[in-house]
Amino acid sequence: MVEIKTDAALDAMRVAGRVVGEALAAVRAAAAPGMQLLELDEVARTVLREAGADSPFLGYRPSFAATPFPAVLCVSVNDAIVHGIPDRSRLVDGDLVSIDCGALVDGWAGDAALSFTVGTARPEDQRLMDTTRQALEAGIAAAVVGARIGDIAHAIGSVGRAAGYGIPEDFGGHGIGRQMHEDPPVPNDGRPHRGMVLRHGLVLAIEPMFLAGGKNAYYEAADGWTLRTSDGSRAAHFEHTVAVTDAGPRVLTTA
Repeated sequence: MVEIKTDAALDAMRVAGRVVGEALAAVRAAAAPGMQLLELDEVARTVLREAGADSPFLGYRPSFAATPFPAVLCVSVNDAIVHGIPDRSRLVDGDLVSIDCGALVDGWAGDAALSFTVGTARPEDQRLMDTTRQALEAGIAAAVVGARIGDIAHAIGSVGRAAGYGIPEDFGGHGIGRQMHEDPPVPNDGRPHRGMVLRHGLVLAIEPMFLAGGKNAYYEAADGWTLRTSDGSRAAHFEHTVAVTDAGPRVLTTA
């Protein structure tokens, strides 16, 4: 069931969203060659703890997962697309890192992600990240009252396909509110003018994921969580929690 939020609920979700934005900014600022992925997770834990927020990621176990997620941060490096589990591996110069974080404050959720390079970016990685960010911006711009879910999907997919990138078909955005994952699903590719009509108070996590190799294929790693590109190419992931309002899209997960 799709829940339409009140204006007061949107303001409450903005509180949770700001915590997410602050956590992502802190993790990005801390990331450096030699740092363990677990240390990045600890940075995010500190931001959430100091804000009095809980993590919707920690202990999360959807139907596809064999085990609960053990961290507050997803850290996906290079060919990892999403759902990377932080471990003791260390960042090196040139790594392309995608981080995804959520927060729960007073019963409301926020969810966002970004990608960046540690140290010096390869030109092809910079293009991938720039394009994925542009797709997020296009998806947000399409999230207006009277449009449809398909318009968001088409806006995102058009950017990715024009650049020659792959798009994993089974993973995309989603509704968000009291729960991190709610209806409706928000695909990252699709036909315009299709699907649910967007109304004031609908809140969506919009999150393009593009694969540099141009193929859509991926596989699940042995940890049961991390999704990796089948061809070993790199991936990028950007996400914001966005409210559809009569005044236009309202991004809730900036710092």
